[in-house]
Amino acid sequence: MKEFIYPEMMVHVGLCTSKTAQDVLIVSNNAESFTKEVAKHGETDSTVVSASLDALSSLADNAYDVVVNELSIDGAIASQLSRVLKDDGQLVTTHSPLDEVEKNTIMMKILGQYFKIIMPYNLGNGSTAILASKEYHPTADIILQRSDMLDDLNYYNCDVHVGAFAMGNYVRKEYLGIIKN
Repeated sequence: MKEFIYPEMMVHVGLCTSKTAQDVLIVSNNAESFTKEVAKHGETDSTVVSASLDALSSLADNAYDVVVNELSIDGAIASQLSRVLKDDGQLVTTHSPLDEVEKNTIMMKILGQYFKIIMPYNLGNGSTAILASKEYHPTADIILQRSDMLDDLNYYNCDVHVGAFAMGNYVRKEYLGIIKN
């Protein structure tokens, strides 16, 4: 599998949905590839913390436009992630494969307590992520100019961004009332 797909899709989907993607938090124990992708956005600053509740708890309120997260979501983690995001912030997070409906439903319901929009998307490498947004819709509010002006990308572009959110009817039916779009 192409190793560049995962970091490009984890970073650029959130940053190209955010109206102002200046402050990005990366919650990961292996963040190097994410920081390289964030740097492609020029004036955007990234902060990296280890994937732990303690690391999140020490961060300031309303400090980040986008959070890229590899930490498993539970109520405490979701609360902390929401707290550190600005009022119009986006969270991109990993989750279980979509066929693990019960596990994902629990996580999406937790996120639904903090975010207006909860949408899974294909990462392009056989796995999926979730974009949880406090304000902006990932397909209606994509910043086309930003997504098309990025240099040195191998996979991500504005067409891939929008297409990544397409789901078959069987997925939609499994998550009816859970996915918030």
